[in-house]
Amino acid sequence: MQTPALHIRHLGRQDYESIWHAMQSYTDNRDENSQDELWIVEHNPVFTQGQAGKAEHILNPGDIPVIQVDRGGQVTYHGPGQLVVYPLIDIKRAKIGVRELVNKIEQSIVDMLNIYGVEAYAKADAPGVYVNERKVASLGLRIRKGCSFHGLALNVDMDLAPFQRINPCGYAGMEMVQCKALNGPQTVDEASEKLIQTLSKILGYQELVHHQGLVE
Repeated sequence: MQTPALHIRHLGRQDYESIWHAMQSYTDNRDENSQDELWIVEHNPVFTQGQAGKAEHILNPGDIPVIQVDRGGQVTYHGPGQLVVYPLIDIKRAKIGVRELVNKIEQSIVDMLNIYGVEAYAKADAPGVYVNERKVASLGLRIRKGCSFHGLALNVDMDLAPFQRINPCGYAGMEMVQCKALNGPQTVDEASEKLIQTLSKILGYQELVHHQGLVE
């Protein structure tokens, strides 16, 4: 059976909450014929606290809002200059498990950074992608009705200071790093273009269909 096309939605800069609820709605209303989608977005500054999140990991949020969300994992930060990618994939139809999806997403980031000569790696016990023990990408998924939503956040060219207001992903003192400082992709657009290539390839999609925004 031929793999269906992957529809890429370029959403620009958006508030977190509206995109989160749109993901929930798409997942709740999709059926076995619905298309798989990849949503590409930058968020306005926000801390998101996953289902396993503990309040003590939010140290000093200040004027940045904290939103309790329905993904796995602990607290993280999203802001301008960070590439956020949400894979809305029917993993039951694709016949891949949750752990395999996580592995493939992590590998796609590793492969993308490798294009630039950056040696990145994943860790079995701590989802995300790392370079020299510093975290460059965070990962948190939710599976509902056999379909994935939420996704990955890759630090590209952003203000990393807000990460010091939390224990990123629940790890005190976790040092964050970004692509620009690693001589990787220098802009969110560049990172997006390269990551779409590696992620779609590793997930086995032959055809990509690009859209601007959520509604055509």
